[in-house]
Amino acid sequence: MNVQSDVNIGLVGHVDHGKTTLTKALSGIWTDTHSEETKRGISIRLGYADIEFRKCPDCGEPECYTTADKCPICGSETELIRKVSFVDAPGHETLMATMLSGAAIMDGAVLVIAANETCPQPQTKEHLMALDVIGVKDVIVVQNKIDIVSKERAIESYNEIKEFVKGTCAEDALIIPVSAQQGANVDILIEAMLKQIQPPERNLDDTALMHVARSFDINKPGSGANKIKGGVIGGTLIQGKFKLGDTIEIRPGPTNDGKRMILKSEIIGLEANGEQVDEIGPGGLVGIATKLDPSLTKSDSLSGTVAGEEGSLPDVLERFVMDANLLDRVVGTKEERDVAPIKLKEPLMINCGTTTTIGVVTSTKKNEVEVVLKLPVCASPGDRVALSRRVGARWRLIGYGIIK
Repeated sequence: MNVQSDVNIGLVGHVDHGKTTLTKALSGIWTDTHSEETKRGISIRLGYADIEFRKCPDCGEPECYTTADKCPICGSETELIRKVSFVDAPGHETLMATMLSGAAIMDGAVLVIAANETCPQPQTKEHLMALDVIGVKDVIVVQNKIDIVSKERAIESYNEIKEFVKGTCAEDALIIPVSAQQGANVDILIEAMLKQIQPPERNLDDTALMHVARSFDINKPGSGANKIKGGVIGGTLIQGKFKLGDTIEIRPGPTNDGKRMILKSEIIGLEANGEQVDEIGPGGLVGIATKLDPSLTKSDSLSGTVAGEEGSLPDVLERFVMDANLLDRVVGTKEERDVAPIKLKEPLMINCGTTTTIGVVTSTKKNEVEVVLKLPVCASPGDRVALSRRVGARWRLIGYGIIK
């Protein structure tokens, strides 16, 4: 268990403000690996990187903080302090659903704001509001790209950020000037993350519950039938633990001839921080090798499901009633507008855990709204869901609901 990360930290913000470059500066991992991401130069899917925060015993603060095994200043062997998993969320406005899915597994977040653009940009606003809606409390602001602006612009940008975060979950957040490209002030950022973003309380004694964020077919094309390996799911446990040999159930399963399948499998492999382990618990991003047909897991087809102990998962809901809490204004557009009440027969994009679905409103009484879902969700009463409405050609965040 000691190899596992104990906290998930999200990197969020407007497109091209340097989130992926900052992940690379911290971890050495470039998280844009999808072919379309490489071609277009933007993040499309959630990116992941496991990082070790380390400290040099011979250097003073903050220079002592690093992610390297040897201190880059004095060459001493560094000491491991904490392992963390980074979730790099896409910043493009068309990928807000992906960002909301990532926010569901974040324990804290780093909001990246580029100093060379006026603040706030549309998705800077939308991402910060998403953190508020999902309930992410521990936030640090990175003022990135300080190496390409003047001192005067850096100060002006800082003041814009201070004004922007008033009244939000980041109102009292540290604002750290950084150059992700040059690695400047990364040591200060590591120190801040260690002190400001703490692992939440976890319950190891509860039945295991895991949000599935990715799923894969790891077989190479043309693999022989005797060499085919089962599908792999990845995500984060929010409670309980899994061991090798445990039987897991995954809900909601895919449909077959109109009937929803129940997926069950023995766990045949567990991975945390790039290492094979016998047991995993809450915190950090983990991989589970199963005996499932890899056609069921390929291309993130099980992303958004929930995995847990056999017979212990919440119900699969085709419809639900929720208490809706709406924002005052729609954010993410250049011209902000008031959020109108939810209407009968209106389609809403609903993010529940790592699931994205569409719910059509069948009843609305004051704040109580009932929806019928296009894709079912596995959820419990009291769970929080993010609500988005179609505004023009895009889905825009308008508030959250609590399932009744």
